[in-house]
Amino acid sequence: MNIQLPVIDREPSLAEAEAALALLRAWAGRASDTEIAALEPAVARLLPGQPDPAYPLFRRDYPADFAPDIAYRRTMPDLQNGPASLIRGARREIQHVGISNFRLPIRFRTRDSDAAGAGDVTLQTSVTGTVSLDADKKGINMSRIMRSFYQHAEKCFSFGVIEAALEDYKADLESFDARIQMRFSFPMKVGSLRSGLWGWQYYDIALELADQGGTRRRFMHLDYVYSSTCPCSLELSEHARYGRGQLATPHSQRSVARISVEVLPGAVLWFEDLIEICRAAVPTETQVMVKREDEQAFAELNAANPIFVEDAARLFCAGLQADARIGDFRVVASHQESLHSHDAVSVLTEGPTFAADSLDPKLFASLIHTG
Repeated sequence: MNIQLPVIDREPSLAEAEAALALLRAWAGRASDTEIAALEPAVARLLPGQPDPAYPLFRRDYPADFAPDIAYRRTMPDLQNGPASLIRGARREIQHVGISNFRLPIRFRTRDSDAAGAGDVTLQTSVTGTVSLDADKKGINMSRIMRSFYQHAEKCFSFGVIEAALEDYKADLESFDARIQMRFSFPMKVGSLRSGLWGWQYYDIALELADQGGTRRRFMHLDYVYSSTCPCSLELSEHARYGRGQLATPHSQRSVARISVEVLPGAVLWFEDLIEICRAAVPTETQVMVKREDEQAFAELNAANPIFVEDAARLFCAGLQADARIGDFRVVASHQESLHSHDAVSVLTEGPTFAADSLDPKLFASLIHTG
């Protein structure tokens, strides 16, 4: 149906326009789909429920057989690599930008590994990878970090292989600084004190490689969990026993020390080595498998090694200072008190690397050990 409109030589009123629209819609209510399809697009768009002819109709089925070629990929937008005019906010260099908690299984060498790989362990690993971003660059393609890492994922991840991954994505992202950190839980067989039993102790460890201004530095971080018996409480308990015949027990608590060390160039510091340094400094490590004789031995071991949190920091410090493979380091200790409703904490640093005028507000809260 075609409607012949008279030539209008004057400005229509609002009432006339509304009447014309009402007439159009009344007609559309009786018209066939074919008649509506024949309307001018500008007229059809005035009808309710009609698609906008200026907006294309899209397929809604997934094109499983579509394979983009190189030419097609070149046409795809890439906002992160866009011009500097797209930058929002201050045009400043960003020291770290990348990904955190990218997880994949990684094979690690242990102190007992041989050339054939016997003794290696495969552990679920959380990767943090960052690069610096120049002030005139919009952003980075995060997936490049993951792709670079996967290229080396089947290899044993010594610091040397981490360097290969870092070299890849530093080049891919055209960045001047880069950093990789890998966190994992490292299992180690630990024997009981007297019964001859053994169990698996798990240690939260992180390896870190930092490339700043072309200088590369290697770091290792370890959470060491131990029992701390308060020396003051021990003395007061003994005073009550011998002075008044009053049975009393000193308070002890599960405690955590986060040890961060720089591994000096050319040195090899195994995970087991750092664990043993901590164990020699503070031998009251929490136990895995115990029988009654082990529990009694642990009570005796605690009584022989009572420590305040200040003592713990200095004992760990002495052990780390004695190892020539270790450069700068930091000890963060938290004794999660059974006497108080708060914790006793300490921070000791050696060298400028870990020194800081401000502490992360969540630093000590993150030392809660959940197993």
